[in-house]
This record gives sequence, structure tokens and C-alpha cells, in this order.
Amino acid sequence: MFPVLRPYKDLFPRKGERVMIDASSVVIGDVRIADDVSIWPLVVIRGDVNYVAIGKRTNIQDGSVLHVTHKSSTKPEGNPLVIGENVTVGHKVMLHGCTIGNRVLVGMGSILLDGAVIEDDVMIGAGSLVPQNKRLESGYLYLGSPVKQIRPLTEAEIEGLNYSANNYVKWKDEYLDQDNQNQPRSSSC
Repeated sequence: MFPVLRPYKDLFPRKGERVMIDASSVVIGDVRIADDVSIWPLVVIRGDVNYVAIGKRTNIQDGSVLHVTHKSSTKPEGNPLVIGENVTVGHKVMLHGCTIGNRVLVGMGSILLDGAVIEDDVMIGAGSLVPQNKRLESGYLYLGSPVKQIRPLTEAEIEGLNYSANNYVKWKDEYLDQDNQNQPRSSSC
């Protein structure tokens, strides 16, 4: 099995406390993972030509791919990938060099392209495409390919954004507890 955390040149992934990274996932280079983050099976996070930052209590679900845009003469800072706190990234999502605020749900199979900015408290429906440099305003549901603003979020939906993050922290803790219980115990002679 390949190592889960891998360097790229002199860039090493860094992780906070109580982080779960599934053994089938790979995290490469300048990836900054805050406390209570969960990275589920078959996720690839590549911070090689720019950095990836993942905020506290965020979950990156199965099969997602996270990458960045390199620095160039036309865009000296490139496009890092910055994900806020309490974000739920659904199964098979592709995030590339975009910025995601706090309390966001990115639906399964969605694609978010370079320079896109997702403000706080946003829901993106499954299978959506967020075009390059598009800004999604706080407090709305977005859906489609390309994505369109559908309607304001209800109070229950806004509360549900934290509910989703809380569930994934709980499930992550259960996985970590299970892994700790299954560790071989040293025997004394």
C-alpha cells in the first residue's frame, strides 16, 4: 500500500488533531489540514504546484479529487484551493483551484473550476458545474451545468449545513476509535 501522506519536493502535508485520512487516499505536497477533518476512501489531494487548505470539521467524501493551479507570469499567485470550516464535499466531487467559504455543501459529482468563489452558507446541488471565476452568493441553493442560482436557502437548510458537518465529525470519531481499538497491543514477556 502506498503512503497516505507524501511529500512533493520539500513540501509536506500537515494535519491538525483528530484528523482521519483513509488508507486508500493520498495527500501530496503542501496540504494544510485543520482539526477534525475527515478524508474518506479513494480521495486524491495534490498540493504540488500551489497549496491546499482545508478548514476545521470539513469532510471530503469518497472518490473526490482536489488540485490547484500553478503560479505563472500572467497569474503570479496561481489558484490555491482553499476550503473553509464545516464544509461537506460529497462523493466524486472535483475541486480545482477554487475558494469555498464556511458551511457549504458541495453535492455529489459536482465540479468547481479555477477561480470560483463560493461564499458562506451555500448549497450546490449534485452534478453541478461551477465555471471558472464564478462567484456564488451566500444564502442560496445553486444547481445545474453551468450552475444557476435557484432560490434562497430555508432556515432549516442553513441549519442542515452544520448538521451535516457534525455528523461527519461524529462518524470520523467512530472510525478513529475503531482503528485505535484494532491496534495490536504489545505483550510483555
